[in-house]
Amino acid sequence: MDPVPAEMNAIPNGKGHEAADDTSTTLTPTKTESDDTAHPSRATGDAEANLAESSEFLSNADDKKTPHFTDFEGKTSFGMSVFNLGNAIMGSGILGLAYAMANTGIVLFLFLLTAVACLSAYSIHLLLKSSGVVGIRAYEQLGYRAFGTPGKMAAGIAITLQNIGAMSSYLYIVKYEFPLVIQAFLRVDTPSGEWYLDGNYLVMIVSVCIILPLALMKQLGYLGYTSGFSLSCMVFFLISVIYKKFQVTCPFGEFANRTMGLNISAEHSECTPHMFNLKIQTAYTIPILAFAFVCHPEVLPIYTELRNPTKKKMQHVSNISIAVMYVMYFLAALFGYLTFYDKVEAELLHTYSKIDPYDTLILCVRLAVLTAVTLTVPIVLFPVRRAIQQLFFPNKTFWWPRHIAIAIVLLTTINLLVIFAPNILGIFGVIGATSAPCLIFIFPAVFYIRIIPKEDEPMRSAPKILAACFAGLGVLFMIMSLSFIIIDWTSGSSNASSGH
Repeated sequence: MDPVPAEMNAIPNGKGHEAADDTSTTLTPTKTESDDTAHPSRATGDAEANLAESSEFLSNADDKKTPHFTDFEGKTSFGMSVFNLGNAIMGSGILGLAYAMANTGIVLFLFLLTAVACLSAYSIHLLLKSSGVVGIRAYEQLGYRAFGTPGKMAAGIAITLQNIGAMSSYLYIVKYEFPLVIQAFLRVDTPSGEWYLDGNYLVMIVSVCIILPLALMKQLGYLGYTSGFSLSCMVFFLISVIYKKFQVTCPFGEFANRTMGLNISAEHSECTPHMFNLKIQTAYTIPILAFAFVCHPEVLPIYTELRNPTKKKMQHVSNISIAVMYVMYFLAALFGYLTFYDKVEAELLHTYSKIDPYDTLILCVRLAVLTAVTLTVPIVLFPVRRAIQQLFFPNKTFWWPRHIAIAIVLLTTINLLVIFAPNILGIFGVIGATSAPCLIFIFPAVFYIRIIPKEDEPMRSAPKILAACFAGLGVLFMIMSLSFIIIDWTSGSSNASSGH
């Protein structure tokens, strides 16, 4: 053992340089005193905590060993980190943004999308600042630092439920869309029970052959290449949507009507875009857009693996990822809406299929979207595995059998849900409406308020008042989302859906 080099290697990945420079002389006594007061049992648990694979602390004079999250120094490049975070942000919700724009109008949609992007960047800023103060790069450990075991449990459960719901929704897309794509490519109008057109078999094949090998990787940074390919598939989707805008003429006729020789007529107003559009569906789009930039459970794992990490560098990664997704979201929504106007459906690709179900370009786009969704699942799985390790194995070092077993159990559970529980998406809607506002708005704000020392920022200081208002906004979004879901259930409609 060579303790000195080990500690030096831990420093770049265990603390932000700005935290060491700015707070090493003033923050350490305050932090030590407050920790002893808030957690009297921590002194006896430090020996075990130093072994924790997913908690990282600032290196101080009385803390000679800096624990690692995965016992390695962060080596992921800036570009790969942008790919990973961008892939975590990019969800299947991009397919429904044109429908959201139809219900809000172009100007109102742009305003809401801009507001949500700024709020998401601010939320990540709160997480990174809290992380920089205490030197922790795990969402669950931030909860422990702020509220003890209840905070750790709340963060871990919210991440687990939110990401399991997201992974299940992605595999639902594979289950229902992949057979249709294969059927369209083969020009099979009436399937007769072929196994390769059975969504259940296809989900299991995709999970075993593609998702599981990627999910078994030790470092999240290795997925930067697949994330880059996933994003390139979505860029192909965006380019195709823009191209189709100039190929599809308005008013458009459905494929069945055109093959039967029916005349298609429409008023000029149906082909006029709306700048502002206020109706009952407009209220449903607000939660959809609010969750369009959900990536917060992945932020700290990506921060942990960033090469030479600092808070400023990770904030740049976040800002670039959000900016790129912002542009892609707006362009996809705009050109999708300008193609079909008020006739655009909640799933954009379904609308194209009504014009020509055998359009080769759209079939390739659907295949690209399926690929992007599939390659996003391993990224989303990593925070769930970390949360499970935090909750059940907090003082254990990295162990391959446990690492593999958690991934296999998670994927098996999600596959069983997708195959045998066709109506589980309603439950995941409720989970998303409660866990997503917590992870995006409430937890980052309240952790920030609790962790930032009062000596640096009093409770009545502007940053903490702003953080408190941010948490209140999260509660408002939670109430709105749950209300719309309940209205949908009671009315029998299905307007409210997840935006991610």
